Amino acid sequence: MSRKKLSTTERLAALRLIRTDSIGPITFHQLLARFGSAEAALKAVPDLAKRGGRAKPLILASVATAEKEIAAVGATGAGLVGWCEPGYPALLAKLEDAPPFLSIAGDPAKADMPMVALVGARNASLNARKLAEKLAKDLAEAGMVVASGLARGIDQAAHIGALPVNGMTAAVIAGGIDTIYPPEHGDLQRAIGTDGLLIAEMPPGTQPQARHFPRRNRIISGMSLGTVIVEAALGSGSLITAKFAAEQGREVMAIPGSPLDPRCKGGNSLLKDGAALVEDAADILAILSPFAHRVGEPPTPNFDGPPPVDPDDVTLAAARKTLLQLLGPAPVTVDELVRRCQFSPAVIQTVLLELDLAGRLERQPGGGVALLLA
Repeated sequence: MSRKKLSTTERLAALRLIRTDSIGPITFHQLLARFGSAEAALKAVPDLAKRGGRAKPLILASVATAEKEIAAVGATGAGLVGWCEPGYPALLAKLEDAPPFLSIAGDPAKADMPMVALVGARNASLNARKLAEKLAKDLAEAGMVVASGLARGIDQAAHIGALPVNGMTAAVIAGGIDTIYPPEHGDLQRAIGTDGLLIAEMPPGTQPQARHFPRRNRIISGMSLGTVIVEAALGSGSLITAKFAAEQGREVMAIPGSPLDPRCKGGNSLLKDGAALVEDAADILAILSPFAHRVGEPPTPNFDGPPPVDPDDVTLAAARKTLLQLLGPAPVTVDELVRRCQFSPAVIQTVLLELDLAGRLERQPGGGVALLLA
């Protein structure tokens, strides 16, 4: 299906929806699927939140807030690109938690090219940095955009190796598109934003915080065919990226390292768990080439869908009671709830949306949901 360029009205409504409290990417896409348009979802959200038990009224993000963000992104020279629009990373758009909007600077053609994530330790060894730089250069020359997170160490080496090859690198940053982090990477970030692809999920002015980095990592893995770990300690952010890649159905690869070096224990543990052992770009390309066809057109959302048929109040009341009994702090999948309940998927999704908008539900990648206890 062809992509859709958002109209001004659709862009403002969709941006207001994702910037409204309690609405994350998964909820955003479910609301769009449920109501057919962001405008219709905005009208329905306050009532859904009230029915879910929200104590205070849900305040929608204002038109002025959305307009201010669009202007701020434009002032940096970047563009605010919707999940269904040209220039949005094609593979990322297929995920259930794809960011509804990304601030993107650089060469939009690279968003549709095959990508590979190359990540690792911030305090990487000199040999690991040299290897990452060579891997990135060789992969870029083979037609792969090398994605990473612009952090110190392996990320930096990956960008430096790929950037001179026609700007074949993509950097996903944890803050807003106008923030430089770490400070010493300012020149590199600006170069990537000119010749490569610079990407931010958070609004302009957002300073990177600890909670933003896992969100950034799921974008790096989500827009890539596979993730390569060069050097990573146990419990490192690079292993979070590898975990996301596995959950997203992408390839996970690792460079083996010395068992005496703590910086190699994370990568070696991935190899023990079944990650592919790779030593050079040829190994990586041999694994990823069969999957290059995955990079294609994302589905176009239906902005003119039929008005929803709401379940009757009696059915919804019964479903709320049942689901509140079944849900708990441990996540369960929506598919499992459907199997356990005597209600239609539409009824169950409606109740879950109510709880979500009331701030009582946590959604996780892979379709898991958990009840947040007061």
